[in-house]
Amino acid sequence: MANVEQYLKPEVIRQISRLDLRAQFIVKGFLQGMHASPFQGFSVEFSEHRKYTVGDDPADIDWLVYAKTDKYYVKKFEAETNIHGYLVMDLSRSMGYTFRQQLNKFEYGICLAAAMAYLMIHQQDPVGLITFDKKVRDSLPPKSKRTQLGNILSLLAKLKPTGETDIARSIQQIAAMLRHRSLVMILTDLFADPDEVLKSLHQLRHGGHDVILFHIMDEAEVNFPFDGMVEFEEPETLDRLEVDATGFRNDYLAEVEEFRGRYRRECSQAGIDYVPIDTGMQFDKALTEYLAQRKIRC
Repeated sequence: MANVEQYLKPEVIRQISRLDLRAQFIVKGFLQGMHASPFQGFSVEFSEHRKYTVGDDPADIDWLVYAKTDKYYVKKFEAETNIHGYLVMDLSRSMGYTFRQQLNKFEYGICLAAAMAYLMIHQQDPVGLITFDKKVRDSLPPKSKRTQLGNILSLLAKLKPTGETDIARSIQQIAAMLRHRSLVMILTDLFADPDEVLKSLHQLRHGGHDVILFHIMDEAEVNFPFDGMVEFEEPETLDRLEVDATGFRNDYLAEVEEFRGRYRRECSQAGIDYVPIDTGMQFDKALTEYLAQRKIRC
């Protein structure tokens, strides 16, 4: 497992400069790790098969897959495999924050998006890319051709976290743009009014789309490793505030837990996959959530 983990640690990935190689390293480590996981045998098959359910023709069972997994799967019809995927990237300035100077939230999200694009293209699933700050900025339509991976990686590599953000408005724009049932994978730190963001996410779900919300926070934003008097800067307004970090820690951690807990509860009720991540986590956690979602929905 040590060899697998070296491909999945953010501090290792940071040492690789090219985004295409970062994506390949992450996916390689992920798929190697799958062989020791409960998903064994499904890492290659999941895009082409779905679980056998009552009403399926037993003649459609793939016995080769059964031999490897000890579970019943049937071949999916072509129409079932053509889910349109959209990677949705938050360009807000707050995404550029990092405490330990490892991967910042934005770089972590870019690597994760690149790895998911790599997986989808190699599974021949159409995937596109949408970016936003206060509104949608880039929109690359989904395609499943191998050249699409280069298009997505090229655009991802050029992106910078520089703008103010309006997450709710941008999600509403995206909901209005989508013409086909899609898998929408949103990568954001959710630094916005939860009431408005959740309302827009419900609108997206109401349109019949599957949604995975990757909530990316810096590990310091989750663990608050500060002591004494510390000056903090609001990343988008640049307002500064000095606080007693030691006395503030418990209240802060309780607020973070409540913030994440609310998204977890309300996303679950809406049928949205909520994935809380921090930049110290190995990438396989997020990719396993992606795979599990595909496995359940297919």
